[in-house]
Amino acid sequence: MSSSDNITKRSTSIGWHFIILMSRQGKIRLSEFFSSYTESEKRRILRDISSDILPRQPKMCNIIEKGEFKFVYRRYASLYFVVGVPIHANELLVLEEIHLFVEALDGYFNSVCELDLVFSLHKSLSILFEMFVGGMLTESNKREVLKNIMEAEGLVEELGKAGEDVGSQLDDGLSYHEQFQLGRKPGRRGDRNNARV
Repeated sequence: MSSSDNITKRSTSIGWHFIILMSRQGKIRLSEFFSSYTESEKRRILRDISSDILPRQPKMCNIIEKGEFKFVYRRYASLYFVVGVPIHANELLVLEEIHLFVEALDGYFNSVCELDLVFSLHKSLSILFEMFVGGMLTESNKREVLKNIMEAEGLVEELGKAGEDVGSQLDDGLSYHEQFQLGRKPGRRGDRNNARV
């Protein structure tokens, strides 16, 4: 599949292409791409967000058309929640979806802050994936989202054996980078199983 085929496919899709949470200083706190992008395209998108959105004044429009998609963003305290959507998407609906995601984060973390996202990235991603599948909103009831997250946490605790680190079980679903950010020693599933025997 060529690059132009990917662009055509993305421009005709619906839902979010990506979501980026970025601090005012330009540090990325969470990024998830729901569409297929090369690493150079991802870097270009992040560079565009830094150069186009961060210097904007608070009273300016929250929508920027950029190439094949639009940046729709909202600032909460020191974080920018930036979503890339197709040109034809309803911007007001996207702003409401961003707000719904922030409300779910607030409900879980009791007034979410930037440090919650840094130290509990896997929880933030769990909430995101519970609400959005492939960039499409699938669950809009934040109580239901939080209930499902709590049930999943309860299952992880239940499955943990006495004396075993339950956090190490969570690592299996995290990338090397996410494990490193959480201060855990990244490992492979096979390595842990061999160590227990």
